[in-house]
Amino acid sequence: MKKKITLAVFSAFCCALDGFAQQQEKPDEIRIIGHYENAVGTSDAASQGYITPQLIEARPMLRPGEVLEYVPGVIITQHSGDGKANQYFLRGFNLDHGTDFRTTVDHMPVNMPTHAHGQGYSDLNFLIPELVSRIAYKKGPYFAEEGDFSSAGAADIDYYTKMPKGIASIGLGGNRYARAMAANSFDAGPGHLLYGLELYHNDGPWDNPEDYRKLNGVMRFSQGTNADGYTLTLMGYTGKWNATDQIPQRAVDSGEVSRFGAVDATDGGKTSRYSLSLDRHKTLANGGVFHMDVYAIRYRLNLFSNFTFFLDNPANGDQFEQADARSIFGLTPSWIFTGKWDGRQTINKFGLDARRDNIDVALYNTTARDRFNTVRSDKVAQTGVGVYYENAVQWTDSFRSVVGVREDFYNARVDSDLPENSGTTRAHITSPKLNFVFGPFDKTEYFLNYGQGFHSNDARGTTIAVDPATGAPADKVPALVKSKGEEIGVRTERIPHLQSSLSLWRLTLDSELVFVGDAGTTEAGRPSLRRGIEWSNRYIPHNWLLVDFDLSVSRAQFTDDDPSGNTIPGAIDRVASLGVTVKDLGPWSGTVHARYFGPRPLIEDDSVRSQSSTIVSARASYKVDARTSINFDVFNLFNRKANDIEYYYPSQLRNEAAPVNDIHFHPAEPRTVRLAVVARY
Repeated sequence: MKKKITLAVFSAFCCALDGFAQQQEKPDEIRIIGHYENAVGTSDAASQGYITPQLIEARPMLRPGEVLEYVPGVIITQHSGDGKANQYFLRGFNLDHGTDFRTTVDHMPVNMPTHAHGQGYSDLNFLIPELVSRIAYKKGPYFAEEGDFSSAGAADIDYYTKMPKGIASIGLGGNRYARAMAANSFDAGPGHLLYGLELYHNDGPWDNPEDYRKLNGVMRFSQGTNADGYTLTLMGYTGKWNATDQIPQRAVDSGEVSRFGAVDATDGGKTSRYSLSLDRHKTLANGGVFHMDVYAIRYRLNLFSNFTFFLDNPANGDQFEQADARSIFGLTPSWIFTGKWDGRQTINKFGLDARRDNIDVALYNTTARDRFNTVRSDKVAQTGVGVYYENAVQWTDSFRSVVGVREDFYNARVDSDLPENSGTTRAHITSPKLNFVFGPFDKTEYFLNYGQGFHSNDARGTTIAVDPATGAPADKVPALVKSKGEEIGVRTERIPHLQSSLSLWRLTLDSELVFVGDAGTTEAGRPSLRRGIEWSNRYIPHNWLLVDFDLSVSRAQFTDDDPSGNTIPGAIDRVASLGVTVKDLGPWSGTVHARYFGPRPLIEDDSVRSQSSTIVSARASYKVDARTSINFDVFNLFNRKANDIEYYYPSQLRNEAAPVNDIHFHPAEPRTVRLAVVARY
């Protein structure tokens, strides 16, 4: 039901009845949908689109967070245990664990402000991929409904309210991988009930077994129609793991640890996320649409890390615990009205985005997960309220404009165990948006996009006066940091069966958020500029053959003068992805996917760079009968010796007398094989 509602709202917003430009198809024309819904006439930017569940079903997935890697130009990796949030890369960003890329699941926010480990922390391990009905993605700060953390992009992940078919899956693989999943939906009294349950275990290839265990569940009750109805959703997730964090290259070269070894084998963590949400939708008497989501989330994380080993504490080691416990409450009502102005079709959209986080966040020094010192402990009450307005006008059959503005208000109260660091912060920021869409002309559209956006900084940084570790005076950071983006794009379907998009973009940030190795977190840094070009292609020459090819090239640099240099550590410059899917060849279907992850600078003067990598994965599916199939997945098919992530910073091993600047890396998993039996009923 929700998929139909989302499609209806999108259609109303972008097409405004019959006046909005829609390309007419010939009766014998193959409509290009396949793994994506990116047809001409369906979006306001060339870099905007929709991912279908067919892609999630076809492509092998090592981690649930990799659903975001289906967004063209996005790379998903990991630098620690798999129970921790993934590492995200897009448009010249090392987004750390989600900074500047906003993610929602079932209209609930995933990014966490003022988080123990990193600003905008985005953990998708609670996601059950089989329940995903659609992913809507956007890049750039051009959309009024997207607020905090969306400067580089945003992804809205929707769940089914009614499963196409029930599904049960049992999977086994190397390194004690095991997964069991079941989901179905059925009529229940006046409405419809959907459930999903997942059990998971994996040790991974690590010398120190990861022993990642998670329990994951979803239950949804929906009632009503597309015109007037609601969905009530309950989710619960808990996970626990051991971690192999990034290790220094010199330790591997000397044979002190293996490539899959750990310097501190006691790293790891545990986390949980529980949520209750209500999705209400209603068609208004005047033809408008009302939609509101209300949610409550309870979240916890205890994360143990050691990135510098014995640099700060030669006796006990440098392990630390980052603890985060929070309750989140929010609501997001919106109203869409269609009409006419001087004979022209118009759409007006009004919205509110309100969120409150009550956070208990702390940092401890630990040895083998035992606390021996409290570095800092804070209670934070943080509120964000955004109001926005967006107007779309179809000026002619081949030109429309979308103009919007967003106003965000920020309030945070920090109660610290160090009184000097307590305080209250208030801020607000205005973000105008402007989009022009020309066409279609001969099955081709052209886009001009401009927008301002922002990301918030950690509330503790807005009130800090004294460094809690050293006692030295500390500088405050602004609560809200402005971004500005521009984009020129084109989307075409002129070549039969091919859908192609090209975009040239630019993005500036008043302050960069960068990863700090010895603190294991992100800190506000220097202003930056990113520029790039993206090319995305969807080719379906036959009903049984689908080809997806994406290429992204970008350049990132700091814009101020600094003798240390102007390149941004970790900024990705080249990404390429090629997926080939064949289906319904008798009982067989299959996918091969190749991903190129380009080199990155690891230090400001660009004197140290990371490796590049090309990793190929494949899935072969055999349909036993109408209800049962077998999936055979191979990850890193050619067993490439690649790295998921690389950093450059000082650390000190137990046998060293002084710190050493070195590359620290987390290896990509070697060739991994998994087998799953899937039953649909």
